[in-house]
Amino acid sequence: MPAIEVSGLTKTFRTYKKQPGFAGALRGLVRRTYEQTVAVRDVSFQIEPGELVGFLGPNGAGKTTTLKMLAGLLYPTGGSARVLGFVPWERDDRYRRQFALLLGQKNQLWWDLPARESLELNARIYGIPKAALDHTVDELTELLAVRDKLNVAVRELSLGERTKMELIASLLHRPKVLFLDEPTIGLDVVSQKTVREFLREHNRREKTTILLTSHYMADIQELCERVIIIDKGTITFDGPLTDVVDRFAHFKLVTIHCEGTIHCPSEKLNQYGEIVEQEPGTITFKVQRDRVIPVCKALLDELPVSDIDIQEVPIEEVIRQIFGRG
Repeated sequence: MPAIEVSGLTKTFRTYKKQPGFAGALRGLVRRTYEQTVAVRDVSFQIEPGELVGFLGPNGAGKTTTLKMLAGLLYPTGGSARVLGFVPWERDDRYRRQFALLLGQKNQLWWDLPARESLELNARIYGIPKAALDHTVDELTELLAVRDKLNVAVRELSLGERTKMELIASLLHRPKVLFLDEPTIGLDVVSQKTVREFLREHNRREKTTILLTSHYMADIQELCERVIIIDKGTITFDGPLTDVVDRFAHFKLVTIHCEGTIHCPSEKLNQYGEIVEQEPGTITFKVQRDRVIPVCKALLDELPVSDIDIQEVPIEEVIRQIFGRG
């Protein structure tokens, strides 16, 4: 049985469109104009227990709206969803004790209290025994390297330390499903790496089902084998991350290294492919996938090539092209 099962999920917002100026405000008192905004349109997917899935899309694509519906914070306009066998927006207490939602730009810890006291409050809410709380906090703070920050007021923590404490608070009750919305946003490179390694290890040990949104492709590449891409409220791709390149990247990068400076007119070089980078003795071309072999043969025959390297286009560039095309 899938841990998360979504079918035809749709969410439409009705917003008041105010006319400009004082006269427009007066007209709004008598007759209001509304417009419909479709945030999520007919979204369907399934996630198996223990999967760690990336949920990708540009700003405004519908990612956060989908997560909020799966967490029971929003009621859908249409469609259905079941998480761990529960309908999220029915807000059954048995369901709320088995999932967690972490929004990278929202705080759940008390700003003026030490992180330890906020964690103890959460433990009381979930009915977690003190022994279990102490064991979990010791384990998670050790893994995230923030044990010495437990008695520091949340407002005095750095962004990275606060994010780690928020993550610990989300995992206190050992949820079976974890929704993560931009968990590494704004963090420095070291903190991002620490959070990624922690999530990978936690998923491996606890078999927690994780749905992760992120604009940092390093998060997705290091953590997720499967990705779901959503744009303008509609899913455009659902499958292995490696298939994204095969399906959407129509080019490969061909880099040649020559002995000495390459003396060749630009017009002739352009016939091999688009020049991405050029340095003395080295040129990188963007070549259509079906032309890679003949282009490589021509380069070897016509230029003093000492080495040749063929690579896929970076996944960041592929995703950027998908969003731009959308």
